[in-house]
Amino acid sequence: MKPIIQPPVVLVTGASRGLGRGIAIELAKAGMSVGIHYAGNEVAAHETAAICAEVALHGELQRFEPVQADIGDSTERNALFSATLAMFGRLDALVNNAGITSVGRLDIVEATEESFDRVIDVNLKAPYFLSQSAGNYWLANPGDSRLAGGYKLVFIGSVSADTASLNRGDYCLSKAALGMANHLWALRLAEVAQVIELRPGVMATDMTSAAKDKYDRIIAEGELIPMRRWGTGEDVGRGVVSFLQNDWPFSTGEVITIDGGMHLKKL
Repeated sequence: MKPIIQPPVVLVTGASRGLGRGIAIELAKAGMSVGIHYAGNEVAAHETAAICAEVALHGELQRFEPVQADIGDSTERNALFSATLAMFGRLDALVNNAGITSVGRLDIVEATEESFDRVIDVNLKAPYFLSQSAGNYWLANPGDSRLAGGYKLVFIGSVSADTASLNRGDYCLSKAALGMANHLWALRLAEVAQVIELRPGVMATDMTSAAKDKYDRIIAEGELIPMRRWGTGEDVGRGVVSFLQNDWPFSTGEVITIDGGMHLKKL
């Protein structure tokens, strides 16, 4: 008789739509349970949970639970972490995916402090302190991960970390700083957890839908993205799964681009 499989538990922020939904679905296919964080769209979060249940590798052994929070607010962020532990009884991995773009996408000479503060709160402060909560939990429970190689921490960054957009200055700054957060937590948690930043390029999400026509044209020309297609949630999700399944057992603090070659320099 085969032993009952106890699925690892993964919290994915911003998992109701876009890249987060793609990540949650790939985790479900790989046999993991998922805490599906969402900010406000409860219907979309339950849709993600339903899709995950349909494709789950181990069926009813896996759980997919929507959890609401404004992670830009410290009280709600702490409640999210506590609620996840209460629901699942453990946490084996955290995927810091949730993010917002610049409010109004204004030129940096016109951008507001209100937008700056909100973007930094959601894109940088939230993942930094969620990682602190996860890190303290893991340090208090060493060797208890259901994932091969130990606990895992993932930051979903952006090519905007080193590619400037003058109408999204606060967004670019938040993603650049997230790259340092990856290094910091990789060093601090090296004995109990692996840490990685996955850095997507131009992805087909709600965030880019307003500029779809522009990017369709640019992508077709092949100058910006050599592979000549949009990136997808599946692309990022498969990267997350590979890392969580311990395909890179001696790596931590790395930055892996998922951008179809956008970062490559050429003459």
